[in-house]
Amino acid sequence: MTHGLQPFLSDAVVALRAPTQVWSGRGGDLGGQPIHGVFHGDTRFIRATRLRYGADAADAAPETIAVSVVSASEVRFEALLRAVDDRSPDPKVRLTRVRRVADGRLGEDLVVRSHLDEPVSLLLSLAIEADATPLQEVKAGVPVAAPTERRISDGTAVVSAGGATMRVHAAGAEIADTSGVVTVTWRLECPPRGTATASWTAEFDDPSLVVRGTDRRVGWSAGVIEVADRRLQRWLAHALDDLEALRLTLPDSPDEFFAAGAPWFFTLFGRDSLWTARMLLPVDPGMAASTLRVLARLQGTTTDPTTAEQPGKIAHELRAGTLAMPGEAITLPPLYYGTVDATPLWVTLLTEAHAHGMPEDETRALLPALRAALEWIVTSAGADGFLDYVDETGHGLSNQGWKDSGDSIQWRDGTLAAGPIALSEVQGYAFEAVRSAADLLDTLGEAGGDALRAWADGLRRRFRERFWVETPEGRYPAIALDRDGRAVDTLTSNAGHLIGTGILDPEEEAGVADLLTGASMSSGFGLRTMSTAAGGYWPLSYHGGSVWAHDTAIVAHGMARAGLHRQASVLVEGMLAAAEAFAYRMPELHAGDAAGDVVAPAPYPAACRPQAWSAAAAVVCAHIARSPG
Repeated sequence: MTHGLQPFLSDAVVALRAPTQVWSGRGGDLGGQPIHGVFHGDTRFIRATRLRYGADAADAAPETIAVSVVSASEVRFEALLRAVDDRSPDPKVRLTRVRRVADGRLGEDLVVRSHLDEPVSLLLSLAIEADATPLQEVKAGVPVAAPTERRISDGTAVVSAGGATMRVHAAGAEIADTSGVVTVTWRLECPPRGTATASWTAEFDDPSLVVRGTDRRVGWSAGVIEVADRRLQRWLAHALDDLEALRLTLPDSPDEFFAAGAPWFFTLFGRDSLWTARMLLPVDPGMAASTLRVLARLQGTTTDPTTAEQPGKIAHELRAGTLAMPGEAITLPPLYYGTVDATPLWVTLLTEAHAHGMPEDETRALLPALRAALEWIVTSAGADGFLDYVDETGHGLSNQGWKDSGDSIQWRDGTLAAGPIALSEVQGYAFEAVRSAADLLDTLGEAGGDALRAWADGLRRRFRERFWVETPEGRYPAIALDRDGRAVDTLTSNAGHLIGTGILDPEEEAGVADLLTGASMSSGFGLRTMSTAAGGYWPLSYHGGSVWAHDTAIVAHGMARAGLHRQASVLVEGMLAAAEAFAYRMPELHAGDAAGDVVAPAPYPAACRPQAWSAAAAVVCAHIARSPG
């Protein structure tokens, strides 16, 4: 079995409009790094591009001087063309390469500008290496390109592989197939102190996709939430632009949801889509309503261990085919339900969307799904237990909360906990979901509220009896109960998700908040996933010491809801420092090094960006910044 290395993302330039994305180097060409390419859905259609120029032969490379991210879907690359310039010190011939990405389409304008007093005649040549590599193979670092068929017809290059097709067109250019590489060549005449432009497009079609893009414009802007901090203004503007580009629909429905993130997760993820929609409620409650409907359509109706489906359960992820990562034991079916938290999160989002103005008829239309979800929560936990999980197949996710890596649930000495696992934050989610659902049913004149409140009160009582631990770091809720019912004693960010859910009393919330804003958990750039005092802590561990923006935002939001504004502001300030360091496009996660030790947080090199819930964290911070206290 070949084992590859997951591509680094932190230094690459991305332009996207889901489900299409382009990853390149700072010069604009593709192919220099493993992540580079043009992807549509789950396939890389272009592996590499190479732009060259010259007076008689296109053999010189443009020399990049600047890169500007105009928007999520547009990037400008500025370069010098010194091979056709004069010999004076000042450069007088430059190239602006404008890349624009839409759903199923990539377009580039190549604009030559001259300040010379004589005309410039030059050749521009673009070499395009077609590809048909599955996205999961690129992620695994073992890409093996599928064979493609190429033909040139009426000035268009048509590349196909299986049922997927790419069409490359360039007006006024010569297009040829040279040794398996599509070459596009222009002869340009740039007048004195003038400009000349060449353009090309690539269009992609893949009938196998289970998601589609959307052309609906939302008109979100940073002005929807007025904030004084200029860092927060810039982060909010960038985040809302990214979120607009991350919207998807199912093929047969206009209802939109957020893709989880680029490049690996351009699809529906129950937990990610729900949290993102929840964070965005102050900006657009309609995204919450549509996300709820999308997931209700896929709600479980039967019991199937191979997919982890159960009646009433909300799905984890949707793919076009089986997800089998080369070199890994994990194999997931196209529609997979291996998540313990998406169902209570769906319930809570419904109650909050209704409170934010979701029309009553839309809320009532989801009551059958609500009752099924509540039945799943209550039945799964039982009268005397907790919501827990275990993979029954041997090839599914071993951990099924948001920290879903194999080593995320650890004892304080670094030993891995054995499942079934009952996560602490999931009990808080369940308590909040059931209590808020009871209130919603009362509001709508529906039966069942009292029984739900009684069940929730029992869960709260059991939680207090079983989850609390005391270690040299203090007293706090354990990250989980293991298969023997023992409280796994590591101090983690999971405890912070309980704040504001109602499962803790005010004194307990304040105690947890103080621990989480202390030096072992707060890095100064956000909240660490695991305490520095834990045996398994490492600042570049995916879930064992790194910082995730959405995780920090959820905890800060809970603190603000609980009236713990001082502690919430500590986390918000840390996120603003991180956002500034990452040019206001927060990655999925970053290193947990302390701000006192480093000038800026180190990137986690394989972190997705943009990531939907990391972007939505900006809305949470803005909301907290505007709140009294």
